[in-house]
Amino acid sequence: MPPSKPELTGTTGAVASTHWLASAAGMRILANGGNAFDAAAAAGFVLQVVEPHFNGLGGDLSVVAHQAGRDDVQAICGQGPMPRAIGIDTFAELGLRSIPGSGLLPACVPGAFGGWLRLLAEFGTMHLADVLQPAIGYADNGFPLLPETARAIDVLAPLFRDEWTGSGQTYLKGGVAPAAGSRFRNPALANTYQRLIKAAESASADREAQYQAAHDAFYKGFVAEEISEFLAGGPMLDATGRRHRGLLTADDLADWQATVETAPSHGYGPYQVFKPGPWSQGPVFLQQIALLDGFDLAKMGPGSADYIHTVIECTKLAMADREAWYGDPAFSEVPLAGLLDEDYTKQRRELVGPRAALDLRPGSPGGRTSFIPERAALEYPETDSEWMSQLRNGLPTILQETTTKGDTVTVTAVDRHGNMVAATPSGGWLKSSPAIASLGFPLGTRGQCGYLAEGHPNSLAPGKRPRTTLSPSVALRDGRPFVAFGTPGGDRQDQWTLQFFLNVADFGLDFQSATETSAFHTDQVPASFTPHAHRPGVLVAEETCDPAVVQQLAQRGHEVELVPAYSLGRVCAAGFTADREFVRAAASPRARHAYAVAE
Repeated sequence: MPPSKPELTGTTGAVASTHWLASAAGMRILANGGNAFDAAAAAGFVLQVVEPHFNGLGGDLSVVAHQAGRDDVQAICGQGPMPRAIGIDTFAELGLRSIPGSGLLPACVPGAFGGWLRLLAEFGTMHLADVLQPAIGYADNGFPLLPETARAIDVLAPLFRDEWTGSGQTYLKGGVAPAAGSRFRNPALANTYQRLIKAAESASADREAQYQAAHDAFYKGFVAEEISEFLAGGPMLDATGRRHRGLLTADDLADWQATVETAPSHGYGPYQVFKPGPWSQGPVFLQQIALLDGFDLAKMGPGSADYIHTVIECTKLAMADREAWYGDPAFSEVPLAGLLDEDYTKQRRELVGPRAALDLRPGSPGGRTSFIPERAALEYPETDSEWMSQLRNGLPTILQETTTKGDTVTVTAVDRHGNMVAATPSGGWLKSSPAIASLGFPLGTRGQCGYLAEGHPNSLAPGKRPRTTLSPSVALRDGRPFVAFGTPGGDRQDQWTLQFFLNVADFGLDFQSATETSAFHTDQVPASFTPHAHRPGVLVAEETCDPAVVQQLAQRGHEVELVPAYSLGRVCAAGFTADREFVRAAASPRARHAYAVAE
């Protein structure tokens, strides 16, 4: 089938994100003289307002950024750590064998704001007031509420009315859930943004000094004070069916800042792909392309059984290594060089056989012994409440039998100078934690991704970053800027974006066409989010997959589960034509509200 819309091209710049208002806001920044980094941040702040069921100011962020004229890419970690007062023993003392996916216990230092500020201070050109203005406008004056957001608020309304009263003040109107398509406002959030601008402008006229002042206002000033006061107010109901206190303190916030580091990368033909480090799942993508580089995918053909089987089996190997080896490198050695070593990759590639593997098979880079802890089964009392059953799943999605799981947001941007950036904000969604009414946002709950077992790179520890799923991508071609891309999707991000990349690199599709081919993924590896479900042997594919291919995959041992067409992922991409004459952008038609803009 032809693509639903054309690949967009322009000369000034391009933005693609998971919401049309965010993409338009980013494009306005570019048209007003800002660069790609300014545009991405402006779009990112708008996403906090218009997709509150997927992300928020209290959440986290992962960014990969390429500056024109350089041959490398920088990764910004906006993933905050766990409180220093929390450890594995904390949960045992509370009688818990697992980390709940909602409430106050799994709350981390909110890193999204610090991550965006670091991007702007290091690479941007505009002042904070200019970048925040679109988000303030939508929070203060309102925007049309998405059906998904309205559905989430409606399901959780009893919780918001009776227990999470700050969320009730933030999301309910007169105690009632707002209707889809209605004008929705968050004046408290608008006020928070405005106070941050005031702190910045009161400190200095200098742009960099303003960003430092805004950072201090958030992490050492009024925001930190409001968060501390809220947490000191007492325990709150969470997914366990009990009430627990939050352990995040003002000191935890005051001592944190986003980091900037050279992004790890790997080659694939003329392409060099850059990802966030192993504090995220980002290197999974690099391991996948390293493994796939030994197969002739172009000869197999797009959508063929050979192609899907090979990609899925390589993904299983890379994801098994994620489970065994990835975690915060500030706390344990992550053998990333060994995982990407040519000889190691060759040994792993030989494990790809003609039939589907049904078990996790992590490798032993440098002769190390792998270790994947067991996740304890959830032991929560039965409930007949829909909102409680939803709360027990750590993903932001309001799950229904007829829908697939999806979560998070993404934004990509490029400009005429050759700058490129991809960012995946997440966390702090309205289902994660009680909203702080005075600030207009809840905290994130990424702590649920850590292991309650000693001796693993992703074991929970005081002040340690839980491994995040947030995984944006940037690729150079022949050393020149080519494409920035990303998708929502939790653990599946590096499966759906891989398919986009292969569609371009191996099959020659334009960006838009590359977002619209039949998507698929494996659920073999335990999910990062509570209840950490996994389904060995299951291969999920959109129903547009050729029935003959489905049959062939089943014969190879895959349990193929078909889901509705255009239901997996929301890939967004922005980049350049091969001759660098034009910028270009694309956005998946999935979920209907991801949009690209080019001018």
